[in-house]
Amino acid sequence: MRVLVLSAYHADSHRCWLDGLMNHLPSIEWTVLSLPARYFSWRIRGNSLTWAMQQSALLSEPYDVILATSMTDLSALRGLVPALSRIPTVVYFHENQFSYPKNIQQRDGVEPQILNLYTALAADKVLFNSEYNRSTLLRGVDTLLARLPDFSPRAEVAARLADSAVLPVGLDIKPCLERPAGERLSVLWNHRWEYDKGPDRLLALVKECNQQALPIDFYIAGQQFRNCPTEFKQIEVLILASDCLALRQWGYVVDSLDYSAMLASCDVVLSTAIHDFQGLSVLQAVAMGCVPLVPDRLCYPEWFGGAYRYRSDDTLALEAIACREALQRLLAQKQRGRLPLLDVSALSWQTLAPQYLDVFEGLLN
Repeated sequence: MRVLVLSAYHADSHRCWLDGLMNHLPSIEWTVLSLPARYFSWRIRGNSLTWAMQQSALLSEPYDVILATSMTDLSALRGLVPALSRIPTVVYFHENQFSYPKNIQQRDGVEPQILNLYTALAADKVLFNSEYNRSTLLRGVDTLLARLPDFSPRAEVAARLADSAVLPVGLDIKPCLERPAGERLSVLWNHRWEYDKGPDRLLALVKECNQQALPIDFYIAGQQFRNCPTEFKQIEVLILASDCLALRQWGYVVDSLDYSAMLASCDVVLSTAIHDFQGLSVLQAVAMGCVPLVPDRLCYPEWFGGAYRYRSDDTLALEAIACREALQRLLAQKQRGRLPLLDVSALSWQTLAPQYLDVFEGLLN
């Protein structure tokens, strides 16, 4: 089987997904076209033009299946390269443009949403990495169409997207050792250093933990960008000045082996996100033996029971108290040597990769 992959905004999570697919489906002959994750507005609108004009020979080769990410301008690309219209196509949604939190950094206009919609409608099969992702897109599409002045095909669009499915990004599962008893709790926060991952909520939590004198070792990792939220500097200063808190990691861990070792050594993986469609960084840490502590929102109720979720609240101070109380419970378990190991094997690549193959083969049949 020959599969053409079109990844129009090839961010780290997209790369992780594709690497996992290719590693676990080696019988497929993969051809990959990707574009770097920068210049968002140009990238999502211009990828069809870039590829059609500069990769026409490669796009015209005989493929069995096309696998495109949701950032791909699929309807325009099929118009510019008609040969692509004859090939069964799967569109994969890592994220959708209907469910970003309100912020001055939020992308203006409805064009990114329209692109999501047209790309989904141009596909033969639509997949999402979580039910949260799927449901927010479907609701967002209907809300958008309801705003249009006339000839809005709400029912027809809903019918076309009704058979979309959830197929998460897989995890590499390795044997994990139970964490030994100890007096201090090691807490990992391993997300992009951007506003949608809740740095203001992390800062409120660190203040709360410091005020309650909790013995916590913080590992603040994750990808950083040129424009970094100001809360991170405040977090660093506060932890370094604390008598009870300690800062064991600060910044992105480049080496993959070092990163894996850090995951394997931490007790808890923490999220403060206000925007997450699968929470892959949390799931990867849980696969390495960390206990998740996540807000009761977004995609997280799909993966973790109530014991691993703290109460969400629009008031930062109240949410920080709820999270700190959960950390205190985990600290007590750590001190008794009773931190649990969660089974996430249902999300392993060994389980999920054959399901991707079933989707591809189903289109061919």
